[in-house]
Amino acid sequence: MPRTFKLPHFYHSPVISVIKHARRETDARKRDLSPTLLDFGPVRFKIARHFGFCYGVENAIEIAYQALAENPDKRIFLLSEIIHNPHVNENLKHRGVRFLMDTAGTPLLPFDILLPDDVVIVPAFGTTLEIEQSLKARGVTLTSYNTTCPFVEKVWRRSEEIGKQDYTVVIHGKRYHEETRATFSHAQAGAPVVVVRDLSEAQTLAKVISGEEDAAFFFEKFADRFSPGFDPTVHLKRIGVVNQTTMLATETQAIADLLREAIRMTYGESEISAHFADTRDTLCYATKENQDATLALIADGGDMAVVVGGYNSSNTSHLVELCQQRLPTYFIRDADELLSPEEIRHLELETKQVKTTKDWLFPKSQQQEDLVAGENDSNRYNDLSRVSESREPTALPTDIVLTAGASCPDVLLDEVLQKIVGWFPKSRSVEEVLEGYQHKY
Repeated sequence: MPRTFKLPHFYHSPVISVIKHARRETDARKRDLSPTLLDFGPVRFKIARHFGFCYGVENAIEIAYQALAENPDKRIFLLSEIIHNPHVNENLKHRGVRFLMDTAGTPLLPFDILLPDDVVIVPAFGTTLEIEQSLKARGVTLTSYNTTCPFVEKVWRRSEEIGKQDYTVVIHGKRYHEETRATFSHAQAGAPVVVVRDLSEAQTLAKVISGEEDAAFFFEKFADRFSPGFDPTVHLKRIGVVNQTTMLATETQAIADLLREAIRMTYGESEISAHFADTRDTLCYATKENQDATLALIADGGDMAVVVGGYNSSNTSHLVELCQQRLPTYFIRDADELLSPEEIRHLELETKQVKTTKDWLFPKSQQQEDLVAGENDSNRYNDLSRVSESREPTALPTDIVLTAGASCPDVLLDEVLQKIVGWFPKSRSVEEVLEGYQHKY
């Protein structure tokens, strides 16, 4: 029986929770990755089979609010954001939790203000050994409310195991992401460590492994991404790959396969096990489930994709990457980013800038097709109610692909869905759609 968590009531959702419960009841083994279709008539939502809060996130939120409930008279601090979602973090701040660092590790408050009686919560990403030692020296313990994700800790344990066998730890991750900083710190305590960001950097590392490039090349290409004393001529002879759990699982596997092949070509098939550690068991199941479900969602098709999550959320950004390969994709924090049927505010991954896009819900190409079909009112797209009323009953509905990152509360998807539905006056009600959905399942 899967563990259930006690989350604050305001994280529960009247729409998404119904869908998730029904899918769990009919597909307990999670074998069916087909999306859920909610048909409101003129607009339909295709919702991913897996999305939203994962085990590690729910665990972290439960512990954080438990800390508040159990320590009403104590000062409570978080090392940094509990998870990468602004709504969750702002709610904790509103309840008096103070943040010691930002997500980049920049101090917001000096550690010197901490007293042994203070409560300090460790975020889901974990923390570095250096920070643990610094707090311990001040008499602060981190054991009572440590929300480090169990799957992150699994990566740490596996890194320690292969380190004891004289393997170098290759981390697939973003070097200065909180989780990677923590994993790097724990791994380097017992092994040489190097971080690769993507498949391209893995190919660069493979050239050093094979001897095609020398140590000087390594130090130039991987500056600030290796542990002290790293010697590429020695430490790349035996390696094992682990990952930042929020990275694309398929990319982690591709990187491992690439480096394994470099080892095979360098040392021969019979020597692979002596030079390459099998670390496939470090992949996070929740991350992989969400990514696999997103691929199935994309394959099912749609007019556009809306992905909801914190703009600094790594796992959410990877879902966006997958979607935008096939569909116009909008990465939004919440329903407030839906400015109108004509304008949407969203994060552009390539530039890391928040921008406003016009004609997102009804692209100009669709307008032109409608005009060709004889709907010659050039101003009708200025009034969405007229858009809905002017459509013939046989007109195709707008299909919106909808998913969210692992740190996104389900209620935020509810708000996005209901705001969009509200722009289609002839839509069926949420109650009617959910009633039909429940009968189906």
